[in-house]
Parts: sequence; structure tokens; C-alpha cells
Amino acid sequence: MAYEFRLPDIGEGVAEGEVVRWFVEPGGTVRADDPLVSVLTDKANVEIPSPVSGRISQIHAQVGEKVKVGGLLVTIETVGSGGPAPAPSVPPPTPTPPQNSTTPVPSVAAAVPKPSSGPSGVLASPFVRRRAAELGVDLSHVAGSGPGGRITEGDVVSAKAGTPESTSSPMWPALSSAAGPGLTPASPTKVVTPPEDDVRERIPIRGIRRVIAEHMSESTHKAAHFTYVEEVDVSELVALRDRMAKHVERQGVRLSYLPFIIKAVVAGLREYPRLNATMDDARQELLVRSRYHIGVATAAPDGLLVPVVRDADRKSVVALAKEVQDLAERGRAGSLSRSELTGSTFTISSLGALGGLLATPILNYPEVAILGVHKIQRRPVYRTDGTLGPADMMNLSISLDHRVVDGYEGAQFVAKVKSYLEDPHQLFAELA
Repeated sequence: MAYEFRLPDIGEGVAEGEVVRWFVEPGGTVRADDPLVSVLTDKANVEIPSPVSGRISQIHAQVGEKVKVGGLLVTIETVGSGGPAPAPSVPPPTPTPPQNSTTPVPSVAAAVPKPSSGPSGVLASPFVRRRAAELGVDLSHVAGSGPGGRITEGDVVSAKAGTPESTSSPMWPALSSAAGPGLTPASPTKVVTPPEDDVRERIPIRGIRRVIAEHMSESTHKAAHFTYVEEVDVSELVALRDRMAKHVERQGVRLSYLPFIIKAVVAGLREYPRLNATMDDARQELLVRSRYHIGVATAAPDGLLVPVVRDADRKSVVALAKEVQDLAERGRAGSLSRSELTGSTFTISSLGALGGLLATPILNYPEVAILGVHKIQRRPVYRTDGTLGPADMMNLSISLDHRVVDGYEGAQFVAKVKSYLEDPHQLFAELA
């Protein structure tokens, strides 16, 4: 009996998933409950077991291809009559979120809008649809080059370049000779392909890396990024952390500076709540959040993840250290759940000892602020009393969505975070 296995409804409004790995191959066999396929949904890998035992007749979705809920994944030839009845040939309807939902878009790893077929029947992400509208391109006449016929931004740009009015767009109007001396009409940008013998390696942009690429593009196209930098003397923090570490690490927990920074950030967000917010562009509303869910950017083998420390204001430094360590370890192992990668209200990005002197972090859209933490360096500084002495110095850089947060408000927030890091004992003297 041929059993057609379709992508099940994984829940939480997931409409589609990208196939990242097959654990079987055509002609092979599989037992019920054995791993069948790994699917990426909002940057969380979901390992789906086989519902039946049998022989793999045909795989319908290749690695890198996106499949909608209800889409056909694989056909399995079952043996005997004990297996379940074949799945219905008509896929179930794709779940849609409530129209008035204010749930934030998931964080870095999971914040990218999923491509949808939309009213026109074409497969394209919201960002690609918006780009097509800006360029005046009808997506129903564009051939998609992505997996499953998905339309990419490159397809839209190429389609625009093939039209007579390709030298102008709402975003980048073309220059005409009438605009002034020496100005000529703009011409479409052509992609220069290097000779094949000059290509060392072709690396498909798929899975988590593609999610990151799309999310970064959406963030930079929607938000108006503004970065502010401040220098912090963390000499007292270094001394405090060193004293605490020898006690905390007896419990098998590594005490980094990050838990202290999280506590300082929460203290700053309490005084400047507009930075603990997400942007609802569809309704043109800033959603100021009442809970403090701090995303912590974490490097993983497949790309950057942002696991979320929920209700960070209710946790001690030691509890934060344990949770951050656990999330980082499971993130690198690829075992974080979707719920652990979504819902942050503010993000911290730190490379630890490799933090460099300065970076301009990209907003974890739809959040409106992200804090970059840089390496600590000991160097001589002049103190307020005119003396010269050694100090442990660190830079903080905050990127803001300048559409809704002014630079002055961002600077006030950083000043508050700085005051807590320069006198970290304040973190333990907060009133409930």
C-alpha cells in the first residue's frame, strides 16, 4: 500500500518548513518512529519520525526545498494491512494567525517572514512582494528560481531589468539628461559571473543561513538604523566577577560578564521602556512590552542563533549564568526548540574576547534596539582627579530604529547601563 506522508501541522502558526536533511533514501527501508526527515521552521530544526514502516518509494521534496503544511514529502510502500490508511490527497488548509495578533516576529534565528502564495498564487516572501511593488513588477509574470518555484529578490530585479522602464524605480529614481549637465539615464545593474575556473567553491545559501540572510535584508530595508557608541570603565565589574567566579564555578557553571550585562540592560529598560519594544509596521504601532525577554546572539555551526532568556528581570546573576550556558550549548548542538528562539523584546550581541573595538549590530527586527558588547582591554586612563592609572575599558554600541527611538533616548539608556556596569554593586541593591 502506498502511504503518502505530508508535512504535518507543527503548530504555533507554522505554515511551511524547509527540508534540511533526509534520514532515508529511495529504495531504503524505515521503521515506524524512526527519524524520517529534519525540517527547519523559523530556524528551529524539527526532526519528524516516520508514522509507518515500509520501503521508501519516492522522495518528493529535496534538501533546500520549502514545503507548505500539507505538502507531500515522501511516499512509503507499507507492508501488510496493519498500517494506517493513506493520507488524504488534498492537503489541509494552511493555518493563519489571527488578524489582530500582536505576537512579535521570532528572533534572529526565527524572525523571517515565511514565503506565502498570497492572493496572486505566487510563492514569495513579504519582503520580495514589497520590493516588487516598489519596482512596479507584477509577480504573476515572474518565474521563480528558488526551491519549489519560490520568487527571490534577484528574480524581481531581473524582471524589472527586462522592462522598458527599468531605469527607474520608486526607491532609486533614474537620473535623466534633463536633470543637469553630465547626468545620463541610469542603466540596470548587471551581475558579473566569474569564469568557472575562478570559482573555488559553490556554497548553496539554504537552511539557517538563508533564514539569516532574509531576516537581515528585511531588517535593513524596514528599520532606520542609527548607532551610538559609549566607552565604559568596567574595572569594578572585572574585580567583582573574578571574586564571584570561584564560588559559582564550583557548581559547574562558567560565570562570564554576560549575566551582569543582562541585569544592567534590564535596569536600563525599566527606566526607558520604549526600547523594550517591537514594531508593528502593518498597523504603524510601537508595542512597548511589559516583560523582559532578552535575546542573546550565539554563534552556532550553521549560523547565528538568538536564544531567549525569558523574564530576565526575575533571575539572579547565577541563574542567568546557568541559563545562558545551557542555551548556548544546546544552540551549538542544534537542539533548541522553536519557543526558545522566539519572542525576545531586546537583543544583546557579544563576541566575548573577540568582540573587537566597535561594531554596528543589525536590529533583530521587529525589535527596535540591539546592544553590541565589545572586548575588555586594560589601558592607562586619566581619572576625574587628574591622575593616570590602569583601567579595564570596554565599548558598548547600540543600534536603534530611528523611526521610533530618538538618539537622545538611546544615549540616556546607554548611560544608565554604563552606570550599572561601572558600579555593579547597584545590581544587587535594586528594590523589588
